[in-house]
Amino acid sequence: MTLQQDIVNKHHLRVTSSSKRLINCHTVDVNQLMPLKYHWAWEHYLNGCANHWMPSEVPMAKDIELWKSNLLSEDERRVIMRNLGFFATAESLVGNNIVLAIFRHVTNPEARQYLLRQAFEEAIHTHTFLYIVESLNLDQGEIFNMYNEINSIHAKDQFEMELTKAILQPTFTTQTKEGARIFLENLIGFYIIMEGIFFYSGFAMILSFLRHNKMVGIGEQFQYILRDETVHLNFGIDLINEIKDENPDLWDTSFIKKIESQIEHSVELEILYAQDCLPKGILGLTAPMFRDYVEYVADRRLERIGLKPKYGSKNPFPWMSETIDLGKEKNFFETKVNEYRSASNLTW
Repeated sequence: MTLQQDIVNKHHLRVTSSSKRLINCHTVDVNQLMPLKYHWAWEHYLNGCANHWMPSEVPMAKDIELWKSNLLSEDERRVIMRNLGFFATAESLVGNNIVLAIFRHVTNPEARQYLLRQAFEEAIHTHTFLYIVESLNLDQGEIFNMYNEINSIHAKDQFEMELTKAILQPTFTTQTKEGARIFLENLIGFYIIMEGIFFYSGFAMILSFLRHNKMVGIGEQFQYILRDETVHLNFGIDLINEIKDENPDLWDTSFIKKIESQIEHSVELEILYAQDCLPKGILGLTAPMFRDYVEYVADRRLERIGLKPKYGSKNPFPWMSETIDLGKEKNFFETKVNEYRSASNLTW
């Protein structure tokens, strides 16, 4: 082959944005970032970078003082412990799923760029719960083994782990219609259900403490986590919807019914978890209120992936609307976020 022929062949292999696909792309080098096709993936990556934080930046002195005092009721302590127990392992499950299951089968570099950022954020979230446990001098074994010992937590984690099992098999591929559906089901299970439904009850519970000026360090860290999770959720929804558009044969009536059934099941799992956390009311929260809240959140998630809302429930926590914007990202801080953003904007 002459040098000129080699140059011509390489020219024909040049990447174009139109040749990119999110899964099952055979014509584009997965490592070649430019030219961008999925600008939403790059925007989510930039938003994640702008939101960077570390748990050790949040002071815990007031939390330690309050935890050591007799000013927290046993029911309040139960809510905090249950949420630490759930999130401590749930964040690890999400991170493992990204690295071991999702990343391998996404064939688009800008989407992979965001997945790398999200995996790092999941590590920060896991670090956060270790930081809280150490600050409050809690029993580490009790918190991090709660997914084995508390039925309502185990049921949610087991639900998610089942969605990862098939993808982790060495022979799994998205090349078949069935394999691509299993992969899409995994994405919905982790982005829509785990991060979009399971996490939000915990956010409401812990942020209610912050509203009452209790456990403010934990509350601030949950705000940071919530801000990250909002970007995770938005990326996941864009990823799911784009895969649907590129592979319309996956999204048929039988698959839709399966997804709707899984979301309905997840709502009941989350309601059981809320009942376990709140056998009695605290801080204006009761377990029955969480049925309405979880159903309200589930309807928003169904709508975002093109499905009809099922429940029609109202948001029982109007104050949450000021803290959580279910439709888009929202900044919760007036100092650190702006500092990071301004530091990343260069003027040439």
